[in-house]
Amino acid sequence: GSEMCIRDRFGWMELILGIILTILGIFTMIRPESMLNSIVICYGIVAAVSGIADIIFYVKMERHMGVVPTVSLTSGILSTLLGMMLILCPGAAQRLVIWLFALWIIMHSISRLSHISTVRYFAGNSFGLVSLLLNIIGIVIGIMLLIEPIMAVVAFGYLIGLYLIVLGIDSIASALSKMGSDW
Repeated sequence: GSEMCIRDRFGWMELILGIILTILGIFTMIRPESMLNSIVICYGIVAAVSGIADIIFYVKMERHMGVVPTVSLTSGILSTLLGMMLILCPGAAQRLVIWLFALWIIMHSISRLSHISTVRYFAGNSFGLVSLLLNIIGIVIGIMLLIEPIMAVVAFGYLIGLYLIVLGIDSIASALSKMGSDW
């Protein structure tokens, strides 16, 4: 009776979630650059709201206590300004993140290359060769990202989109196998 109803309801919720994830994944695959834009804007909204909350906290505390450290006010103003920048200029934040990510890939790969002799000693020549090749590829990818940063946005968007589609299909398959069954 009621146990079957709960299972069916769960199956329907999972089916709806699967459909939403699949649609979101397809949208992300069609417009991969919009995914990073959306994330940046969400962070901007959070930063702006957090900053406004800090400013309100400062004003209320000053009204009740008289003298209050200006850290809350300064933090609030900076957070609000950062949030507004992210909301109004998400492209600038994207470029900064991609640039830092590219530099990290290059530096990490160089660091790993400096340890190749140790890797060969402990893991063997074949693993050392694989590590050498992967880290050279890492440096090339990092340089390509510095030269053409939009490539990172598109590639990342495609990976996220594909993952969302896989999650959606998995949820749909799971929901359809559970609906009306005894699990």
